[in-house]
Amino acid sequence: MAKLMLMGLVLASVLLAAAAQLILKIGMSGEIVQRALTQNDLPPFRAAIVVATSPLVICGLTCFVLSAVIWLLVLAHVELSIAYPFVGLGLVITVTSSHFVLGEAMTASKLVGVGAIVFGVMLIGLSAPSKTRSQHMTGGVETARSL
Repeated sequence: MAKLMLMGLVLASVLLAAAAQLILKIGMSGEIVQRALTQNDLPPFRAAIVVATSPLVICGLTCFVLSAVIWLLVLAHVELSIAYPFVGLGLVITVTSSHFVLGEAMTASKLVGVGAIVFGVMLIGLSAPSKTRSQHMTGGVETARSL
C-alpha cells in the first residue's frame, strides 16, 4: 500500500475517533439524555435505552467503529511504533475542537500539552523507519511496514 494512502488511513482513523468524542459529548449533554440520567424515578435500564437510542450517541459510536476498522487496516501495514503516536493527534484535535465547538476553556497548560504532543508526533514521524523483523528475515526486502 502506498505511503500516502497509509497516511490518509491513519489520519482518517484519528479524525473519526476525535469526531466521535465530540459528537458523544454533545449527545450526552442533550436535554433528553440529561433528563433521563438525572431523573431519580427512572429505572437505570430505561435511562440506558434513552442514551443508546439518542441519534448523536449512535452517530458517535458509529464514528468509533469506523475508526477502529480503519485502524485495523493501518496496523496491517504500518509499524505500531510509527502509527500509534499519531493517535496523540486525536488529543490535539479534541482539545482544539472542544474549545471552538463546545466553548471549553483553552488554558496555558492545555496549549503546552498540545504543543508537546505535536512536537512528539513530528519527531516520530520524521524518524527513519527501522528494519522490522520480517525485513531482517527476508534480507531487507521492503514490506511497507512504516509510513
